[in-house]
Amino acid sequence: MGQCPKEWDNMRENKIQTIDRSVAILDCFTLEKPAMGVREVARRTNLSPSTVGRMMAYMRDIGILSQDPETQSYMMGSKVLAWAGIYTVTSDVRAVALPVMVHLQEETRETISLYVLEGNDRVCIERFESPETVRIVARVGRRIPLYAGSAGKVFLAFMPQARREELLADMKLEPMTERTITDKDELRENLGRIREQGYAISRGEWIIDASGTAAPIFDARGNIIAAISISGPAQRFTDEKMREMSEILLRATEDVSYELGYYSRRGAREF
Repeated sequence: MGQCPKEWDNMRENKIQTIDRSVAILDCFTLEKPAMGVREVARRTNLSPSTVGRMMAYMRDIGILSQDPETQSYMMGSKVLAWAGIYTVTSDVRAVALPVMVHLQEETRETISLYVLEGNDRVCIERFESPETVRIVARVGRRIPLYAGSAGKVFLAFMPQARREELLADMKLEPMTERTITDKDELRENLGRIREQGYAISRGEWIIDASGTAAPIFDARGNIIAAISISGPAQRFTDEKMREMSEILLRATEDVSYELGYYSRRGAREF
């Protein structure tokens, strides 16, 4: 028997209540008070100690909180630190990259997109669409596999070799179009060329009639943290046009990396 609408409503309300309580617990921790016990959190949230104890124990088990084994006090966990790092990097990159992206769109009249890594995919976090009637639209928030398209290959090319091989070992190269690279050795050769020239190009690898070029953005430690791509209909991206836009893009991403503290004037590095 299926669940009735009332039961679904109750389940949804319980889930919302759990999220609200979890946020309330996290809000108790401040710079002035970074550690506290169950009873203090219960007082601050007006929840019962038993409820708070169960929730904080579960939040500890999944890494949102950590617990001192001697005092039993709770603190923010490693997962919160990871979330904060993603927010900080994304905010910094977007702020620095936006004016550069505006200039690129005005100069090339093509779609300009900013991508970051999220898990084993790339995600578009900002884009400026081409003013041309025929254009490629990169939807913000869309997740795309790393092996298909110029921006994804840039991430693979410039991440540490150990991480790249770890991803490739688990990655199934399913064809998104007839031009998608589905052989891992061929992909590795392609990534080697990308590292040498500093940017990647793609012709119909994840959208058959689209072409694009992408270049990496590095942080102060030389780690790739984002990529900017220029994309558009294949008929406008001739070989000559692709080379021209790639060089323009590479100079632009080097400027963004420089603003973020990366002082090499060339994106390509040895790994």
